[in-house]
Amino acid sequence: MHIGAQPVPPSLIKRWKKVFPGHDYDTNYGLSESTGPGAVHLGIENIDHVGAIGVAGYGWQTKIVGPDGRRVNPGEVGELALKGPGVMKEYYKNEEATAEILKPDGWLLTGDMAEERDGFIYLVDRAKDVIITGGENLYPVQIEDFIRANPAVKDVAVIGLPDKRLGEIAAAIVSVKEGMQLSEDELNRFCLGLPRYKRPRRIIFADVPRNPTGKIEKPKLRKMYGGSGLVAKQNEVEG
Repeated sequence: MHIGAQPVPPSLIKRWKKVFPGHDYDTNYGLSESTGPGAVHLGIENIDHVGAIGVAGYGWQTKIVGPDGRRVNPGEVGELALKGPGVMKEYYKNEEATAEILKPDGWLLTGDMAEERDGFIYLVDRAKDVIITGGENLYPVQIEDFIRANPAVKDVAVIGLPDKRLGEIAAAIVSVKEGMQLSEDELNRFCLGLPRYKRPRRIIFADVPRNPTGKIEKPKLRKMYGGSGLVAKQNEVEG
């Protein structure tokens, strides 16, 4: 089985392997600006590192950098940068957008937050999806992976919603499996396994929209649930 397009929760792979124990699992990472997948590759021999996107693919270099462009230490979160023969030349007739992500030395900033552990790269989240709540950075994918391990959860998306006191709060949009039940109290108790600052402050039971490639449509969710009425209600409850 080959999966890509967005971070794959380890819990999903582990459940899948129980059903198909004789099948191999692999994943590739890439983006349009790097001529598609292959810039980072896991390899079927690395199933023990399930959850990682892998190591640099053939002919590619990778590094994880901080806001200053310097490499971060292993285990620290930063932006994944790529360098290799598949990096694009430019965004057509858009020098400003090109300069934002393509550096003069050939490194391409992917916009994906990642960390390196044991020599393998793990995606954390898209930089634009990071939630800053009370000065803390929350990475929705980490929270989604945790919630998705609940046996009653079919799908989940975590987004940031505006909040007057904290700047943003984490909200979990949860789709429940057919024939199963899950209450807000039950899910809140389940989330006690997360550090307190990572626990969603709002839970919404609804369908999780995905585009034709399987990616969660988070801009659509933020537009649906980020209205002033919802924020006012949340602040009233917390106040």
